[in-house]
Amino acid sequence: MRKRYLIFVFIVLLVPITSEAQCAMCRAVLESGGNNSTAEGINNGIVYLMAIPYILVAGLFYFVYKKMRH
Repeated sequence: MRKRYLIFVFIVLLVPITSEAQCAMCRAVLESGGNNSTAEGINNGIVYLMAIPYILVAGLFYFVYKKMRH
């Protein structure tokens, strides 16, 4: 049990390193060229990736609310 916990903590600690690297890559792509369609595509992708977890959590809360009311 303790070994699983340590592995989980190790994986969670690695996630911020990966996400920071990705942000630097996106920024480099946007700064390197004058192509506005690339910047617009990346911005749309960020909004899409940001919206999905909120929609899923809202759906979960709605489902729990309906179950608690019934």
